[in-house]
Amino acid sequence: MTSSTPFEYAPAPESRSIVDIASSYGLFLGGEFVEPAEGVMFKTINPATEEVLAEVAEAGPADIDRAVAAARRAYSRVWSTMPGTSRGKYLFRIARILAERSRELAVLESLDNGKPIRESRDADIPQVAAHFFYYAGWADKLEYAGLGDHPTIPPRPLGVAAQVIPWNFPLLMLAWKIAPALAAGNTVVLKPAETTPLSALLFAEICQQAELPPGVVNIVTGGGETGRALVEHHDVDKIAFTGSTDVGKSIARSAAGTTKKVTLELGGKAANIVFDDAPIDQAIEGIVNGIFFNQGHVCCAGSRLLVQESIADDVLDRLKRRLGTLRLGDPLDKNTDIGAINSADQLAKIRELSQTGSDEGAERWSPPCPLPEKGYWFPPTLFTGVTQAHRIAREEIFGPVLSVLTFRTPEEAITKANNTPYGLSAGVWTDKGSRILWASQQLRAGVVWANTFNKFDPSSPFGGYKESGYGREGGRHGLAAYLDA
Repeated sequence: MTSSTPFEYAPAPESRSIVDIASSYGLFLGGEFVEPAEGVMFKTINPATEEVLAEVAEAGPADIDRAVAAARRAYSRVWSTMPGTSRGKYLFRIARILAERSRELAVLESLDNGKPIRESRDADIPQVAAHFFYYAGWADKLEYAGLGDHPTIPPRPLGVAAQVIPWNFPLLMLAWKIAPALAAGNTVVLKPAETTPLSALLFAEICQQAELPPGVVNIVTGGGETGRALVEHHDVDKIAFTGSTDVGKSIARSAAGTTKKVTLELGGKAANIVFDDAPIDQAIEGIVNGIFFNQGHVCCAGSRLLVQESIADDVLDRLKRRLGTLRLGDPLDKNTDIGAINSADQLAKIRELSQTGSDEGAERWSPPCPLPEKGYWFPPTLFTGVTQAHRIAREEIFGPVLSVLTFRTPEEAITKANNTPYGLSAGVWTDKGSRILWASQQLRAGVVWANTFNKFDPSSPFGGYKESGYGREGGRHGLAAYLDA
């Protein structure tokens, strides 16, 4: 008989040399990289190692003025008057370059964000290219989108779009914003998150490579004040924001009384409901994907697990065994399941809310999981004995933390699922098609997944209700936000 010695782990790191990171980056205005007016720079770091990756320019009010002016010139003189077929050609060209440079983009995204390379490589970047391919096809068909008030008059673009995106899916959120805006004939000024600016700056290089007319896309980097100056600029026609509910409310207040069109995609506290007739093994994979994908840095994450009482013990046993197989570590290792938390601030928030869960009486469990000495790390964690009064059941943690609640009847499940100020997404696990349809109609959520979770397609609209925001991104509906129909 052979020895029972366990297999030794063999790392499979992706090569970091595939991407060239400059020591410093300026702002991308009018088709060129320029220095900030006030000369202020900030550092972006690798959250897995705390290593400084690059210095990045911080845009001030004068830089925002320059960016919006460049976008306005490009809109008036070139982009809004260009035939849709020509705009589509530029978008197709960008999509092809994104696909060709996908490995480079994936490595850069994992370095700057901390997410596992297999997620950025297999999920994020393919979806980025797909969104540009999809909206490239819409560019010359806007009059057929059914969005106008009159069937013979094609809808018109709005003008200059101010777009602010978060750090959890930096390049994918960029694609969700820029692709439909350009297809509709608008020009954009986009601000990436302060902790993850590098993939947006590489996208700026791709715009140059695609020979996009100067000023059609402008990238301004910086923190909260940069974003505020952008969305409050007097010459912006449209605001698109993805991020926290608190900031979204502030943006809505600032736009009130103006003619700016606004869409907000905000926080969530999604319920993932497992009924007693669910395919449990399949559901376990959906639960893991729903909350531990991207370290739980997902606005539509299934962070509240609602399990029918009769199967709760079995589901928890299987879930704990599955969590014990997850590998936490180097984001560039192709075997890694759980990468680094994006920033020290976010790690502190996750720790604080998790400690609150313990203090309020919930039972905390994590698999044995040694954490690297450097970087920002948090183990996959679940809480049982959770009630609807617990903070961890009400507040968005935005980390790899799952709150487990139980229910007895389908009606109780729906009541608990809807007992939240958020309404972004939900999941339903059952073998009964009638129950899927019934639950989907009862759940007050913008997206309801059935026997799956976290599935996206460029042709499918995404967005929420209540404090999860308003407006939709993706699909034909995503064009409406950028058209004066």
